[in-house]
Amino acid sequence: MAKALNTTTLLISLGAVMACQAATVQAATVQQDSSLVDSPDITVSEQQHDEHEHEHEHHDDEHHHDEHKHENIEKIVVQASRSGRIADEQPIRVELINREEIEEKAAMRPGNISMLVAETGGVRVQTTSPALGSANIRLQGLYGRYTQLLADGLPLYGNQAASIGLLQIPPTDLGRVEIIKGSASSLYGGSALGGVINLVSRRPGDTLNGEALLNITSRDGQDFTTYIETPLIDNMQGSLTGGVHHQASTDIDKDGWIDLAGYERYTLRPRLYWRGDNGQTLYSTIGVMSERRSGGTAPGATVSNGEAFSQTQDSERLDAGLVFNMPVFDTLTLNTRASAMKQQHLHGYGLVTEDDQHESYLLESSIAGYSDHTDWVIGAAYQADKFMSDTFSAFNYSYQVPGLFSQLDYVFNPKVTASVSARLEQHNEFGSQFSPRVSLLYRPGDLTIRASYGRGYFAPTPFVEEIEAAGLSRLEALGELAEESAQTASIDFTYTYDDIESSLTLFGSDIKNVTTLESFASNGTGLPNRVRLVNAQGESQIRGSELLLRYYWQDIKLTASYLYLDATEQVAGALSRRDIALTPKHSAGFVAMWEQHGNFRAGFEAYYTGVQRLNDNPFTDYSKPYWHLGLMGEITVGRFSWFINLENLLDVKQTDEHPMLLPNRAASGQWTTDIWSRNDGFIVNAGVRVKFGS
Repeated sequence: MAKALNTTTLLISLGAVMACQAATVQAATVQQDSSLVDSPDITVSEQQHDEHEHEHEHHDDEHHHDEHKHENIEKIVVQASRSGRIADEQPIRVELINREEIEEKAAMRPGNISMLVAETGGVRVQTTSPALGSANIRLQGLYGRYTQLLADGLPLYGNQAASIGLLQIPPTDLGRVEIIKGSASSLYGGSALGGVINLVSRRPGDTLNGEALLNITSRDGQDFTTYIETPLIDNMQGSLTGGVHHQASTDIDKDGWIDLAGYERYTLRPRLYWRGDNGQTLYSTIGVMSERRSGGTAPGATVSNGEAFSQTQDSERLDAGLVFNMPVFDTLTLNTRASAMKQQHLHGYGLVTEDDQHESYLLESSIAGYSDHTDWVIGAAYQADKFMSDTFSAFNYSYQVPGLFSQLDYVFNPKVTASVSARLEQHNEFGSQFSPRVSLLYRPGDLTIRASYGRGYFAPTPFVEEIEAAGLSRLEALGELAEESAQTASIDFTYTYDDIESSLTLFGSDIKNVTTLESFASNGTGLPNRVRLVNAQGESQIRGSELLLRYYWQDIKLTASYLYLDATEQVAGALSRRDIALTPKHSAGFVAMWEQHGNFRAGFEAYYTGVQRLNDNPFTDYSKPYWHLGLMGEITVGRFSWFINLENLLDVKQTDEHPMLLPNRAASGQWTTDIWSRNDGFIVNAGVRVKFGS
C-alpha cells in the first residue's frame, strides 16, 4: 500500500486576456439541489427560501434545451457558481451535462468519466502517460493542472487531483456535471485557475431504487457497477455506489509496448442525506478506492537498451466530506463544508520504486443572504495539501492556505445583472494572493450576452505532466520557483430561436511564470540526462473561440461544435513564439442522437482533431489531423436496457504514423513520445443496465 502522487501542482495566475465560460445550466431537481448545495451562497433552506430557491431552480440550460421543449421543465440549482440566481439570470456561465447524457456516456465507458467530459465543447482530455493511460482535463487550452475537480462541491480527489484520478471515478451515481471555464480562483482558490468541474451526485428519493450495469469490451475489459438509493429513517435517505473494473494489458500493434494499461480497480461510496424540520440539510460521504495498474513493455519485450521496462502504479484512496446548511433568521443561511483525502501510491518505473502519500484537507464556513435584487455570501476557508515521499523526501511539501472570500450578485434591472467575487489567501510558501472575478449579464430579449474577467494563481509542485508520467528519479531538487499567475476573460453570445440554439464564445488567457521542465547534462557527456523545474520566460498566451449549434426535430437532436485555439509560448532564450505543444488549433464535433425516452436511443459521433506541435519527438515536429467516429445503440425492454457501442471506427492509432518507443530514453526518464492521437484502435463494448425498485 503506498503512494500519493496527487497532482497538487498548484501553479499560477496573472497576465491579461479573454477566457471564457461557455455553455449552460441545467441540473437535477430541487430535491437534488437543495440537499447537495456545495457552497454557502447557493444553499438555501427549503422553507425560508422558497421564493429565492424558485429563482435558483429556474436555472434552465440552453445546452439541454430539448428537455425544456419536449418534457416538463425540472427546476434546478447549480452548485458550482456560488450564485443564488437562476441560470438564465446569473452572470457566471455554467455548462451542464445532465443525467440523460451521463447514461449515454456510461454505456460507452462505464469505468471512468473521461469520455463524459471529453465530448463537451472547449474541453480536452489529454493523455499524460503513454504507459499507464492517465489523463488530465484542459479547459479552453489551459494546462490540465489548473482544472479543479470537485465532488458535490468538495475536493474529495485533492485540491488538484492527480492525472490518474480522472480514470478512477465511475459515472454511475452522477446526477449531473457542472463546468465553469476560465479562472474560478475567486470561488475555489488557486487550484481552480483554469476552471471547475463539479460532479454532482444523484439525490435519493423516498423509495428503494437502483441499477446495476455490466459491460464487456473487445479488448478484454469488464466493468460491473451498481447504485442503490433508499430511505433510512424519517428525513434521511442514503445511497451506495460500488464498482469492480478490469482491463487486460494489451499490446494492440505488437510493437512490444503495452497500448492499453492493465488494471484491477474496486470502488465504494456511501452517501447520507438528512433534512431537518426547520430547513437544515446535511450531506455526508465516504469514498474508498483501490487499484493496481500496469503498463510498459510487454512480456519478453525490451526497450532500446535491451532491458525490460515495466511501469506500475498501486493506488489506495480514502476520502470523506460533509456539507451542512442551516437557516439563520429569515433571509440568511449558514453553510459549513469540510473534506479530507488521503491517497497512497506505489509507483514502479523499471527498476526504480517510488513510495509516496498525498493528503488534502478543507474546512470552510460562510453566511449567505439575499434580497429582491441581491445575493451575497461571505466566508472563511482553510485548505491544506501535503506530499510525503519515502523515496525522494527532497520533494516533500506542506501547503497551508487560510483565506477569506466573498461574492455579490446584483440585479440592476431585468436585463442587466452583475457578479463580483474575490478571495484573499495567505499561502505559507507564496504569501498573500488576491483573486478577483467580475461577470456581467445582459439579456435583451432572446439574445443573452455574458462577459467575465478573472485573475488567479497556482502554487508550484513537482508534478507537471512529464513528471507524473516519468517519476521523480531524474528531477533535480526544486529551486526558487514563483507562483504561476494568470488573467482570463471572455465574452459569450447565446441565441435561441424555436428549435435552434446557437452560442459563440470569445476567450483568452495570459499566463506568467508557467512551470516547465528544462533538460540538462549532469554526467559530463553533454547528453541531457536530468531535468529541473523552472519558470518559463515571458507569457503563455491563449486566444480562441467556441461555436455551438444545436437543432431539435421531433425525437432527433443534432449538435455541431467548433473550437479555435491560438495558444503560444515564448521560446526559451529567444524573442520568438511557438505553439504550445499538444494543443490543436482546430477541433470540431458533430453528434446526431435519435431517442425515444424509455424505449431506445441511437447515436452517431464524429470528432475532428487538427494539427498539434509536438515536443521532443524525434520522428516528427507536428502531428497529423485525425477523425474519431463512433456509433452507439441502446434498447430498453422493461427494466433491462441492452447497449452496444463502437468506438474509433476508423481504427486510428498513433503508431500507424510513427513508433511510440523512443530510440533513446528522454532526459525526464520517459521511454515514449507524448500521445497526440489514440492508441487503443477500434474497440467495441456491449452490456446491460438493469433498473430495480419502484
